[in-house]
Amino acid sequence: MRQTSYFHTVIIGAGAAGMMCAARTGQGGKSVALLDHAVKIGEKIRISGGGRCNFTNRNLNGHDGSPYYVSQQPRFVRYALSRYTAQDFMHLLDKYGIAYHEKHKGQMFCDDSAQAVVEMLQNECRLGSVTWYTGCTVESLTALPIAPAGYEQARFGINTDQGLFYCRNLVIATGGLAVPAVGASPFGYEVAKQFGHHIIPPEAALVPLRFEKWAEQGFDTLSGIALPVRISTGSGKQAVVFDEDLLFRHKGLSGPAVLQISSYWQPGRHIMVNLVPDTDLAEVLCRDKVGKKIQLKTALKQLCPVLPERLIDFWLGREPFQAVAGQKWADIPNALLQQLGQSLNHWTVLPTGSDGHKKAEVTRGGVDVKEINPKTMQSKQCEGLYFIGEVMDVTGWLGGYNFQWAWASAVCAAEALRADEHI
Repeated sequence: MRQTSYFHTVIIGAGAAGMMCAARTGQGGKSVALLDHAVKIGEKIRISGGGRCNFTNRNLNGHDGSPYYVSQQPRFVRYALSRYTAQDFMHLLDKYGIAYHEKHKGQMFCDDSAQAVVEMLQNECRLGSVTWYTGCTVESLTALPIAPAGYEQARFGINTDQGLFYCRNLVIATGGLAVPAVGASPFGYEVAKQFGHHIIPPEAALVPLRFEKWAEQGFDTLSGIALPVRISTGSGKQAVVFDEDLLFRHKGLSGPAVLQISSYWQPGRHIMVNLVPDTDLAEVLCRDKVGKKIQLKTALKQLCPVLPERLIDFWLGREPFQAVAGQKWADIPNALLQQLGQSLNHWTVLPTGSDGHKKAEVTRGGVDVKEINPKTMQSKQCEGLYFIGEVMDVTGWLGGYNFQWAWASAVCAAEALRADEHI
């Protein structure tokens, strides 16, 4: 005979958002079951930040956090992020004696293994008497038109390979499509559609980009080169700009600069890379050449110390600069120097695509947040149904913003669940 259980709240997805929501709801005195199809929990936390978990960003300090997020409705994040800040999560780490540090631009990392964050969340769940069901496959779930006898508070039924669960509240915390190797799936989107929600088409975000004829043009020979750049896409008020590091790869471009811009890039749109930020190279090359006996390559090395020599050699080996690469700087026509400066300050490339969900850190798109209450994370379409974390159309910048959204949206939902008068 199959086991039948009732819980005030069932949460599907035991990742960052799911564990946080389960812990906070359970500590509020509600019975909570946490279901996940994986046997090993918290893998995405464990592999993040090079194994040190970039768990939040200091910039999310309770003020308007919406500029750091991509969404059809970016203001949706404001309430939750103001209620649970980066400092709040760091206080939780302090409670457990987990050491951390700021690495770059407010990005907070564990000093040691990300496993400590997983264990902290698991312990918080124990404090909330959360019941775990790992390796648990959901076969179907339904909204109950009439509560079964003996389970009068139930609004949902969930059939799994580990039994039948009835619950008053159902929380979907199953994430997006990024990193399928650790269990990502479209399950959350399918549930949302079942209950009448619209889905903003999911796409890979925070992901390396690829380019046509990359190897034919010789750019593959630059693989391994990294340098600080200014990268942008769009124009006018729609322009998005980041100052970050760029990494050349055999198959395209990566590094923080490209991962950031990938969340905003649209197919068919160019990306502009300034390889020498804060220097008008065309002007300097023409202005300072007078009387100089050094060769053009030497001049570039002096004017642009940030440019690796291998990149300078490659650039001067391209047409039309190849013919003057060995000439004296002073003898080169201004028109050619201006063209060289422009090519380095305004290198324009057209991506043909990305490495996809397999290499992406997060998913852009998801459940349309217009249909979710920003103060509770409850569905406007179905009472008792909640969505938290990455499954929604909320994508943070690189650097801890997505984890903070997971924590904040989870706490927001948990507060609403704890306030429920029913048991």
